[in-house]
Parts: sequence; structure tokens; C-alpha cells
Amino acid sequence: MIGQDVIDRFAALLGPKGIVTDPDDIAPWVSDWRGRYHGAAAAIIAPASTQEVAAAVRLASDLGVALVPQGGNTSMVGGATPPADGSALILSLRRMNHIRSLSPDDNLAVCEAGVILSMLHDAAQEAGRRFPLSLGAKGSATIGGLVSTNAGGTQVLRHGTMRALVEGIEAVLPNGSIFDGLDALKKDNRGYDIKQLMIGAEGTLGVITAASLRLVPAIAARAVGWIGVQTPADALALLRLVETTLGDSMEGFEVIADETLGFVLGHIPGTRSPIETRTPWHVLIEVDHADRSEPGPSERLEAALTDAFERGIAIDAAIAANEAQAEAFWRIRESLSESEKAQGPALQYDISVPVAKMPAFMIEAADAAERAFPGTTASSFGHLGDGNVHFHVRAPKGTSDGPAWIAAQGQAINAFVHDAVVAAGGSISAEHGIGQMKRAELARLSSPARIAALRAIKAAFDPRGLFNPGKLIPLSDEA
Repeated sequence: MIGQDVIDRFAALLGPKGIVTDPDDIAPWVSDWRGRYHGAAAAIIAPASTQEVAAAVRLASDLGVALVPQGGNTSMVGGATPPADGSALILSLRRMNHIRSLSPDDNLAVCEAGVILSMLHDAAQEAGRRFPLSLGAKGSATIGGLVSTNAGGTQVLRHGTMRALVEGIEAVLPNGSIFDGLDALKKDNRGYDIKQLMIGAEGTLGVITAASLRLVPAIAARAVGWIGVQTPADALALLRLVETTLGDSMEGFEVIADETLGFVLGHIPGTRSPIETRTPWHVLIEVDHADRSEPGPSERLEAALTDAFERGIAIDAAIAANEAQAEAFWRIRESLSESEKAQGPALQYDISVPVAKMPAFMIEAADAAERAFPGTTASSFGHLGDGNVHFHVRAPKGTSDGPAWIAAQGQAINAFVHDAVVAAGGSISAEHGIGQMKRAELARLSSPARIAALRAIKAAFDPRGLFNPGKLIPLSDEA
């Protein structure tokens, strides 16, 4: 446990606004979003500038105090939860919440780490631009956390993950030095790309304080459609048909099991199915235009769906008649995680497989899991265009003690699902990261070369292991 003398040193450095010590104020920030991991911290340090972050990191280094960088605390894998023994302080970036610049001419926004994603969306829209990454936690997730976890979201099909949208970063390294790499250079061959090392590092190599982010033209017109299909294979056929018909204007393509849709309708007030026909699977498509050329996206999507009906791919479909209806369609997709959480105890998997294998995986892995673990139910949804499956195995009906069920069955179910993913040529983490949840599985299923490289990079940046301890990097006894 960290003593009062250490807390006093940070308080003197950062001032009264820069430190939180009230246990009630700390409590919401020491557990993960899913309530699975619980830590302890004597204080939250909250610098207001990059220089203050650097000073705090230098002091922590001098004192040998571990730091857990944290933004909106929306990690799905316990990646921002401090250790349970109270041996670390939380380093909050929430006070660093300024958009330093936003240039429509450069299609670039420079945001501090604590900027909330929805805030950037609003600012870009006012400037006639947009930041093409969105997810359900956009009202609380912060830019620093999104960069640190290489977040994905619903628009990866067209624009890529966060890694593709970050043009530069500013970060404080574990020795307290400031890496100033915000310049958005198209060509820069000065050796190792420090920016790319920091993206997806989950705060284990330093703390990101700001990022230069790529913007794209604002949407002039869009079409959002909801299509009922018989199987995920039909959904993939629809994806390829729409790609052929509409080219690169497709912004999102989501596939959802009917059972999963039912969870939203049962738990999220004000939601209803966009189509009247009950179909086994559903597809959500968005098609965007940056201009108002004719025919518009609705007409083009309607033509593609007409073709899909003629080919027997689609069973029923609806195209949003206005923006309110389009947002209602997307609200269903963005509420899936919340509704799954409300459904009861479950093990959730953020995984990826090759796109061609995703339809079969979604059905076969669910059936196999239910056979292997009697009483459980399994279903999935995901970003079909990029192979990302959100796969859920729920506890048997009537399970009252979720943590006990997870403790008893979790390790075996984890291994079962992850083995199936690896057998399909996939990854055990598509967009949520490793955190502490998947660290042992990363060690079990990775090559020795990968693990050795991860450890070597960590040792080079943070030889004392003071940055986000217990996350991402497997311990020596785990590999």
C-alpha cells in the first residue's frame, strides 16, 4: 500500500485539483466496466498538462511507484483497473480534455488524451468534417484510451482501426521524457515508428497525452438499412453483392443473431425491430456519400437489395426513412453490449477470424460450446466486413452467482473458445486488447517469438515495470 508521504509528494506537485484521495470519489474508477476486476488505489493523480504528466511520471519513477493510465475506464478486458494490493496510483487523463486544433484544410484534429469521443464528433461536424470511428461507449471513451487500445468500432470496414486514423502522438515515456510526435508527416523514415509502438500498447510503454487524428469529409447523405437473412453465409453473400454494387461507399456492415436482437428489445426501452418478419439473422448496413450526387445512397442501396431479394439472399428489409429512424437502427447495434450485460452472467469474447470463415464460425462455435458445456447458451454478433466476432457464452438459466460460475467454468470455456479461434486462423483479441483478462491465454497460444518480442520492447521502454503492471505482457510463468 502506498503511504501518505507519497501522496503528499504528488499533492505538492500537482496541487489540490491534481489529486483525488476521497475513497468515495476513487471507488468508481477501481473496477472495470463489466464489474469483473476490482482493484485499489490510495489516490488518483490528475495532471492538467503534458508537462504536469511528465513531472508526475518522473516523481513516480523516483519513488518507485507504479502508475495505471486511465481515461474513460471503459476497458472490456480489465486494462485500466489498478492492482488489488493498492501498489499503484491511477493516472487519470480526464483533465486533459482540450481539442488543441482542428483543421478542415488539413483534415486533422489534435486532441488531448482526455477528450471524449463524442466531443470530437461534435467538433468535427461543426467544421464540416467527421472523425470516422464510433462505438457504443462514445459518450465516455476518451481519445487516449482509444489510441492505447487501438480501438475498432463499427466503421473499420471503410476507415480501419484507430491505428489507421492516428497521424501522430505525443506521449510521456516511463522515464518522464516527452515524445513529441504530433507532426502528421506522410513520409518519415527515421527508423522505428514509436507512434505505432505506442498505439495498442495499453499504457504499458508510456502514457499518451495527445494525438493527431485523421478527419474525413462530412456525410452529405446516407442510407441505413436493416435486412433479415437466413444465415451468416447469406449475410456474407449480401456483403459481397453490396460491395460490387456500391463500391467503397459502404461505411458499416454488421451481422446480428436474432436471439441477440431479442435481448436489446427486451432490455433497452424504446427499441423495436426495424422489420416485421422474424428472421434467424439480421444485417445492418450503412452507405454514405460525401456529396449529393444522383442517384443517392438510398436509391443505390434499394437497387442492391432488390438484387438480393431476386437472388434469394434477403428475406425482409427496411431502409430508414429519415435520420431519426437511421439513429434508431444504430441504437440497436450500439446497445448490444449493454443488453447482453443485462441478460445475466456471461463470458464475452472479442475475437477475429478470416472473413470467409466467419459465417461458419458464428454457428459452429456456438453449437460446439453449448454441447461442451451443457446448460449454457451461446450467440454472437459482429463486424462481418472485418471478421470481428463478439461471441458470448451465457451461464445456465437460473445461475444466481455469476462470479462463482465464471470461477468454476471460465478457464475451461476460455480455452475452448480460443482454441476454436486459433484453429480457424484467428486472433483472441480483435479490438478490445489483452488487458489482464487475456494475458495468460496470449501466453498459451502465442509463439515464443511473439512473447519474447513483447517482453523485449517492454523492458526497453519500462525496465522497472512501473507502467500499467499486470496488463498485456505475460509473466514468465505464464508462457
